[in-house]
Amino acid sequence: MSAAKQSKPAGADAFNTSAGRSTAYPKAVDRLIAEFARLPGIGRRTAERLAFHVLKTDEPTALALSQAITDVKKTVRHCTNCFNLSDGPLCGVCADASRDRSLVLVVEQPKDLIALEQTAMYKGLYHVLMGHISPLEGVTAEDLTLGRLMERLRDPSTNPGGIPVREVILGLNPTLEGDGTALYLGEQIGAVTGGGRQSGQSTIKVSRLARGLPSGSQLEYANKAVLADAIHGRQKVE
Repeated sequence: MSAAKQSKPAGADAFNTSAGRSTAYPKAVDRLIAEFARLPGIGRRTAERLAFHVLKTDEPTALALSQAITDVKKTVRHCTNCFNLSDGPLCGVCADASRDRSLVLVVEQPKDLIALEQTAMYKGLYHVLMGHISPLEGVTAEDLTLGRLMERLRDPSTNPGGIPVREVILGLNPTLEGDGTALYLGEQIGAVTGGGRQSGQSTIKVSRLARGLPSGSQLEYANKAVLADAIHGRQKVE
């Protein structure tokens, strides 16, 4: 046996959870730490701090956290129309009769929808793809909610209020995968609606969110992609 192994402090294995050994914590605490550590962005130290915070709080507060997690898993679902998060068949946006139901803004995830809603600038409906096309990650068009989107475009009766869609706005992330998905969507919308037309309806317009230089920025610090988008999307000075 080497000197390094002989000098190993007694009880050191009690803190080595990577090898499946138990820790010095009670089993319930150790399990709570392990569950916190499974959350994205949470390491072992942070998980321990969270666990001890739960231990220090009073029982009603700790149980309220537990009940909130239970309620989320039991009551929150995806909207049957746009796949936004909802606690009923339709989300609040789709159920709102005051929204412009002829506009559909396509986003990748519910969190993107929430970010856009916080601006209070958009008054139409949404469609959440639940991801983007990424061959390297094994994600294809069939893995997304494209079928439901095409159904809304093809058959106005499946859109809230029975309103035909006149414009689809592509609000995908400005990444390689997002741009590829947007290109695919544009082609599919044209094909499904018969070259950009609905049966008996006017042409469906396809647009995308504007890109370019953010307010307050400086040209010298902008990357090439941002500058290219700014030049391509330049606007007339009124």
